[in-house]
Amino acid sequence: MNKKILITASLLGATAIVLGAFGAHALKKVLTEIQLNTFEVGVRYQFYHALFLLFIANINHLSSKTKKIILNLVLLGQLFFSGSIYLLSLQDVFNCNLKFLGPITPIGGCLLIAAWIVLLIAVVKDKSQKEN
Repeated sequence: MNKKILITASLLGATAIVLGAFGAHALKKVLTEIQLNTFEVGVRYQFYHALFLLFIANINHLSSKTKKIILNLVLLGQLFFSGSIYLLSLQDVFNCNLKFLGPITPIGGCLLIAAWIVLLIAVVKDKSQKEN
């Protein structure tokens, strides 16, 4: 499971950097400041969750089942959250109306929050960790 999480984290991190550079250079010329800021939010949260997955892969006392749940929540959350943000910020470039994706963004955010809550619950329930 750890290898799968590390691969996913690496891919999310690498694509976040590529998309961030793309936004800073190529999209700067075609997007409004508001659209570019929105795009950058998607990149930022994608990168945060790439780092989160690196952290998850390296926690030894989480079960494989818990890690898998977190991985799936992060993947789906990223697809919905950052994916919808990318598409919404680029809809003028593609000359199409993608406003129907607006409600998808908060669903993705909720999935990302759920991943963190799964981690919280697992840590609280873990009896092997001593409180100092």
